[in-house]
Amino acid sequence: MHPKPFIRLTDGQSLLQKAFLRGADLPDVREIITVTNRDLFFKTQDDYLEINEKGVDTTFILEPFGRNTSAAIASAALYLSDVYGPDAMMLILAADHLISDQAAFVSAVKSAVVMAEQGSLVTFGIQPGSPETGYGYIEADGNTVLRFVEKPSMEKAREYLASGKYLWNSGMFCFKASAILKEMETYCPEILSATKKCLSQSRTLKGTGYIQVDLEQKTFGLIPDNSIDYAVMEQSQQVSVVPCDLGWSDVGSWVALGDLTAADVDGNRIEGEALLYDVSNCYVQSNKRVIGAVGVDNLIIVDTSDALLVADKSRAQDVKHLFAALKKSGNDAYKLHQTAHRPWGTYTVLEEDAKYKIKRIEVKPGASLSLQMHHHRSEHWIVVSGMAKVVNGDRELFISTNESTFIPAGHKHRLENPGILNLVMIEVQSGQYLGEDDIVRFEDKYGRS
Repeated sequence: MHPKPFIRLTDGQSLLQKAFLRGADLPDVREIITVTNRDLFFKTQDDYLEINEKGVDTTFILEPFGRNTSAAIASAALYLSDVYGPDAMMLILAADHLISDQAAFVSAVKSAVVMAEQGSLVTFGIQPGSPETGYGYIEADGNTVLRFVEKPSMEKAREYLASGKYLWNSGMFCFKASAILKEMETYCPEILSATKKCLSQSRTLKGTGYIQVDLEQKTFGLIPDNSIDYAVMEQSQQVSVVPCDLGWSDVGSWVALGDLTAADVDGNRIEGEALLYDVSNCYVQSNKRVIGAVGVDNLIIVDTSDALLVADKSRAQDVKHLFAALKKSGNDAYKLHQTAHRPWGTYTVLEEDAKYKIKRIEVKPGASLSLQMHHHRSEHWIVVSGMAKVVNGDRELFISTNESTFIPAGHKHRLENPGILNLVMIEVQSGQYLGEDDIVRFEDKYGRS
């Protein structure tokens, strides 16, 4: 529930926000469409609201679960073709990549648009600076794609780099909606037809400055799972490439993320507060506690409020095995952080035990939680900042800073922020069962009742 696009860099912006601005700052951009998981909608929207100063229109195509890039691009192309016509120009950007040279990016996009106007499916090939084994490659002759190559061995990667004929496959594309739909009709018609059927049965909601397309779950599950590279790009005869040097990185590991921080004289890269003695070539990140390290080399040390990672830099990609183990054991740490995003704001679990849980709740101005009830727990609410409007059983009351109220189990209740500043509260839950699924919603402005 906090995937890579939401990671904040040292300048305070997330990778997702940087991707949004990368597109919004291009000339003649009509709209930004985001294809993402339904559960990440409000978190994504919050990120955009922080930085969308131009007020660029946004559309969200919300998937109930992942179905790879072919389904994502097909749904966006079909939507665009319907709204703007078949010749709508699409620029596909990954939400979790980093590009440091915006001027070079703008120039590359201009070149791509010229080729895309002629009907090409244009991909962006990154000039390789090292023999990387974590990227796919494109063998190219100028703008002509000769072939796509899978992630190579180190020996092959060195060979590709030395030849000067290969580019890293960035996963970014530019084409007309009609062009990609035509090629999908040719090479993966089952994906296209299943996506069309899904869209026809999906609901569209309009909000202030945004549109939300909620893909229907049953028909979406019938769309074959395939990447756009396998399904179309590696087969189509209409693919061109723009070779470019953008300061590009897919930030694919903790090592890559650490490389964005300047190194000290011992090669250490530090975010947060750390005390190091006889330590070299380490990446240390901590957002709360002081980290101490003695006599170690080439380590990754990442300390967050809910987990600690210690790894050898050369084994950074093996963190996936820890994720798999957490998931297999049923440990919620594989999917949940202590701070959860909701349409009305956020809550952070501060402390919990078998029969109690303490949360920090932050509610946006004008937002409200659903009218709800819990069978197995009671709640104490203490307002720390702002003012709360509370429905508690058959009573309606206002609670100011330093005031509190008690919600017994079985009582209908609702929390609302009637003010213009964020409402911050401490909630203390107590009872025999404290799971998030012990909730009965009676009314909800976000359609969850």
